[in-house]
Amino acid sequence: MSHSEAVSDGTELPVSALELRSTVTSDGRLVLSLESVAISPPEADEVVVAVEAAPLNPSDLGLLLGPADLSTMAVVGPAEQPRLTFSVPERTMASLSARIDQPMKVGNEGAGTVVAAGTAARHLLGRKVGMFGGAMYTQFRKLPAADCVILPDAASAADGASMFVNPLTSLAMVETMRMEGHSALVHTAAASNLGQMLNRLCLADGVPLVNIVRSEHQAELLRSAGAHHVVDSSAADFAQKLEDAIASTGATIAFDAVGGGRLAHAILHAMERSLSRAAGAYSRYGSATHKQVYVYGSLDPGPTVLERTYGMAWSVGGFLLTPFLERIGPAGAARLRDRVVAGLKTTFASHYTATISLREMLEPRHLTAFARRATGEKYLVDPSRDYGAFHSG
Repeated sequence: MSHSEAVSDGTELPVSALELRSTVTSDGRLVLSLESVAISPPEADEVVVAVEAAPLNPSDLGLLLGPADLSTMAVVGPAEQPRLTFSVPERTMASLSARIDQPMKVGNEGAGTVVAAGTAARHLLGRKVGMFGGAMYTQFRKLPAADCVILPDAASAADGASMFVNPLTSLAMVETMRMEGHSALVHTAAASNLGQMLNRLCLADGVPLVNIVRSEHQAELLRSAGAHHVVDSSAADFAQKLEDAIASTGATIAFDAVGGGRLAHAILHAMERSLSRAAGAYSRYGSATHKQVYVYGSLDPGPTVLERTYGMAWSVGGFLLTPFLERIGPAGAARLRDRVVAGLKTTFASHYTATISLREMLEPRHLTAFARRATGEKYLVDPSRDYGAFHSG
């Protein structure tokens, strides 16, 4: 078998490359492995991108590690082809039936250079692009040209790697606030990369924002970035400070990255208390103003505790980016993407704790760091660091 294959535009592609897979096996294990996968030439409307940067987002961890018991992590296989295995609690196996023994590709988004293009996509050849569509923890990604966005000339692959999930989510939060008739919002885990991005966006758009963080250090980080309302949930006076901030902004919608515990309750309670300050008359049904909390993350995987002290005009639901983009349609999604590109190095810039290779993703010290999901820590994967591993000419 030859080590490379010429495509119609004259480019020689390697015939195989490394790709990260996550597999839950029928015997109750989760296996992370680097597999050698074939690279086929692009169809007319497709491109092949040499992936140079792909972030590790919380949404990626759900597929990467899933329900694995991290305390059971074991390294197997040779150093040149490492594998990590974990036990999966028996009680969760039934909910995983659709992925049993199915190697899952991981990585929502990424960026890199187009190295091969079909006849209808030649204009992208040699361009740096951002990509969204899954399976980004790989050395080469073939995908429709329509799923690529050309990066500005001054932008690197690292600049464009995170141009979809966090930027579009922050924009979706503000758009949802407006579409549902609210005028200010609350955000939790607000010192995260997404939280800092949302703070910059709200400052630029004049949207009042209440930032909830988990330490005074995180609070100072946001205040130094211009945040007007920052509340520390670890402080003794958290409830009163949250109520005051919500009363000041008029926020009646929140986006919660924590999920479990009493934080959603605390937000709804503070909203109701702030509304009752301005109430003209008592009502046993509480305020008629609707109060909404959207849970979009699960930093706390435990139950969401609600005590229903907020009248009857409230709701808690889930929030995902993809259904929102479907709701606003192709034109609306394109409008948001254009704004991201324009602010790629400013409003929507991402910052990374470290850059690692595909093989380094399977080092226990890195997996342990990922699983912590520490606020403000974000890793970037650069598969080009593994280029010596694919079969090429």
